[in-house]
Amino acid sequence: MAYSVGMVSLGCVKNQVDGEMIMANLRNNGFVLKDDAALADIALVNTCGFIQDAKQESIDEILELAKLKKEGRIKAIVVTGCLAERYQDEVLKELPEVDAVVGIGGNMDLPELLGEIMEGKRCGHYPAKTELPLCGDRELTTPSYFSYLKIAEGCDNRCTYCAIPMIRGGYRSRTIESILEEAEKLAENGTKELILIAQDTSRYGLDLYGKLMLPELLRQLCKIDSLRWIRLLYCYPDYVTDELIETIASEDKIVNYMDLPLQHCNARVLRMMNRRGSREELLALIRKMRERIPHLVLRTTLITGFPGETEEEFTELAEFVQEVRFERLGCFAYSQEEGTPAAELPGQLDEEVKRHRMEIIMEQQMRIMEEYEESQVGKTMHVLTEGFDRYAECYFGRSYADSPDIDGKVFFTTKGKKPYFGKFVKVRIQEAMDGDLMGEIVG
Repeated sequence: MAYSVGMVSLGCVKNQVDGEMIMANLRNNGFVLKDDAALADIALVNTCGFIQDAKQESIDEILELAKLKKEGRIKAIVVTGCLAERYQDEVLKELPEVDAVVGIGGNMDLPELLGEIMEGKRCGHYPAKTELPLCGDRELTTPSYFSYLKIAEGCDNRCTYCAIPMIRGGYRSRTIESILEEAEKLAENGTKELILIAQDTSRYGLDLYGKLMLPELLRQLCKIDSLRWIRLLYCYPDYVTDELIETIASEDKIVNYMDLPLQHCNARVLRMMNRRGSREELLALIRKMRERIPHLVLRTTLITGFPGETEEEFTELAEFVQEVRFERLGCFAYSQEEGTPAAELPGQLDEEVKRHRMEIIMEQQMRIMEEYEESQVGKTMHVLTEGFDRYAECYFGRSYADSPDIDGKVFFTTKGKKPYFGKFVKVRIQEAMDGDLMGEIVG
């Protein structure tokens, strides 16, 4: 009997790629894939276990599926991903509705395990993290015109607040050859925008080749004819070298956009986070990047309320945001994660204080974003068409300044023309509205 399987994938896009590999493996082993887990025999929950809010979202999803199982609409629930790897048998103990918990090293064992589960076995399966494959067939969940490409797994940075190293293990780069082979296949499948991801993309190659190889990888990817945009996410500031900056500036296919998670700017707080640098050093790096890369769009993430963060240090962070004026910014209240060094530090702040500081940063950033969007009015930009909004009666897409799902969109009218989804059009911007842009197709 061919059982059907549906997946709910939560958390980051790195986890999403893992889920795509899981589903392709199940398909290749005779399982029937369902887009909706609620309509399948087996519901897979590909969980996030990074911070408390993400863990709660994963648990809530499992409990919702448990209701369907009780009603007989699904037959089994399997938990995979970061929460499964981090808490293992605790999940089985605390959530009796769950039939199996599979750590990340067991992802490719799921076809056999699911067969056993459907015969009535309840299990936990936790092979070594290094058993998680770096590449393989994928059941893509993104539209064909853009794809994520994971170039490495794990992390060696050991930031004191972060549970990722103990969940995902040490940094493991893929070979350039395997990345290029996958990129070629994605391009043949229609991918126009390739988005490079890892826990730290800028560190790519250091473990495998003994030196930073992201610039070389980028130059090789730019040779793939049908790729139009190459986007970089999750770059660690220490590894943003002059060579990387020059590569971005000189290669037309690399969009002038970088996700550069900084977390803070105060030197003492950064040291407590086991991160290097200071406000002055970060300002110097950003100044250099903006001088060399025209119209650079910088995205960053920050943490407020780290243990011991004083009012003065928070004020310095707010002043830094105001001075740099990031085009894109997200901010998180510090989450005290068990097993991390920061969880044991003195000076843990009240949740209310942490969240209030986060709200201040985000309110400040909203004003900066509004000014940035207003500055785009009157410009003409290339937009990757993604869909049609029937309520607004116009098309929408993304410019180089917009990464999927986390940034804004460009809405545009067409003068009767009907652009194909996944095609590029030129749009003259006429209006900024709530983080998005509105314009009219030209040419």
